[in-house]
Amino acid sequence: MVVGRIRQELTELERVVARAKRAVTAARQQPEDQDLYLDAAALNLHDFYAGLERLFYQIAATVDRSVPTGYEWRRDLLRQMQVTLGQGRPQVLSTTTGKALDEYLRFRHVVRNIYTFEFDPERIERLAQQLQASFNPVQRELLAFADFLEQLADTQNEDAA
Repeated sequence: MVVGRIRQELTELERVVARAKRAVTAARQQPEDQDLYLDAAALNLHDFYAGLERLFYQIAATVDRSVPTGYEWRRDLLRQMQVTLGQGRPQVLSTTTGKALDEYLRFRHVVRNIYTFEFDPERIERLAQQLQASFNPVQRELLAFADFLEQLADTQNEDAA
């Protein structure tokens, strides 16, 4: 179940990355409507992290059987994905990838807590421009984790047989 969810969510996140890039391109091409296109880019940047967070939450709940709680649970969840747990679960994300995602986590909070007319256009453009470069290692690392889970399931099935 987790493996299928990872693969499906990554496919959807590819679309989100492309949409954010298109919105920033349109903002440059149509300066009179720049704010509207940057709002669309911001929403897709929010969706990018929210989609990843759904995956991290499912991994924490089903694989780790431990979901962070408290005020900083989102940041703690991102950190949890960067550590090896016991001898059973490797890192889901490298520390470098986790650091890159932290800025998208913080931006997600901004989108949810201020009016769109208060957005920082330079920050939106910068994050959208970096999005593909941030997504590539996330995708690679999550697919490697999905492969690990499949191999683990195969090994457990062989042991049961």
